[in-house]
Amino acid sequence: MKKTTLILAGLLLGGVALAPYASAQSKGPIGISMPTKSSMRWIADGDNMVKVFKERGYKADLQFADDDIPNQLAQVENMITKGAKVLVIAAIDGTTLSDVLQKAADKGIKVISYDRLIRGSKNVDYYATFDNFQVGVLQAAYIEKALDLKAGKGPFNIELFGGSADDNNAHFFYNGAMSVLKPYMDKGKLVVRSKQLGMEKVATLRWDGAVAQSRMDNLLSAYYGKDRLDAVLSPYDGLSIGILSSLKGVGYGTPKMPMPIVTGQDAEIPSVKSILNNEQRSTVFKDTRELAKVTANMVDAMLSGKAPVINDTKTYNNGVKVIPSYLLKPVIVDKTNWKEVLVSGSGYYTEAQVK
Repeated sequence: MKKTTLILAGLLLGGVALAPYASAQSKGPIGISMPTKSSMRWIADGDNMVKVFKERGYKADLQFADDDIPNQLAQVENMITKGAKVLVIAAIDGTTLSDVLQKAADKGIKVISYDRLIRGSKNVDYYATFDNFQVGVLQAAYIEKALDLKAGKGPFNIELFGGSADDNNAHFFYNGAMSVLKPYMDKGKLVVRSKQLGMEKVATLRWDGAVAQSRMDNLLSAYYGKDRLDAVLSPYDGLSIGILSSLKGVGYGTPKMPMPIVTGQDAEIPSVKSILNNEQRSTVFKDTRELAKVTANMVDAMLSGKAPVINDTKTYNNGVKVIPSYLLKPVIVDKTNWKEVLVSGSGYYTEAQVK
């Protein structure tokens, strides 16, 4: 009797121990489509999501599309064929996915638009991102403060760069920045000597740093032979590095010719090092580990028949419907707070990685 009891107890305990494992193994797979490996930021996004999903017992199918739209479409179709329960997609071009997402919907597959809004499709369930308008506000407010514009200083010369026009976020970044900068332009305190304003003129296809560098070369040659450039609105670190290379090429970055104020975004290591070297002035930190958790929370909720937690139901209209969204807060980083924000505060980097 005693022996039988022990065996039964052991089986029961084993059942308790095995139940979560069996449940975990039944989850997934989750298809994760990232746009490119050319940016450290997207590699980090992919890695963070795989880590979080695996911790929660899902199988994660992570694919990078090398900034090639047909490649991304083929990868997403393959995920559908392999039976993905949910698709998490950071689109290269947010307008090209309608047909493949209809195929997903026909199979009952849920879709989360990740960081970049998927446009023109009714088959997007949720959107996980940062407050993209606020990113632009932070970048422009940094320029505003550095030039002491609120105190009436100026006029100062500024040039504007935008992200890729096919990325919905790029428009939010630009509009957020212009909400701060345009009043100073209207007063003549900020002057765009090239007169290149609006995303149709300042966009940088595929967020390509070489394209930004070439455009900066042309701007400096055409408009700044004898005049100083005081600030550059750059929406992304990868563009900032190209812009800075161009500026160095004509003599900026010396005691006689200090660098203009150049902004950025994503706190990529080369740009953090550039900030510490007194070249780039600021970046915007977006903790992609938190975005991965928000995305995983959405997946958990949807697959258990619950409504995911969201905090925005008005901002992101994809042309067909408003997508329920969860927005995380971005943080401005410069030489004064980089260690607190990126190292000791978040543990996102080690000090050795940055220095």
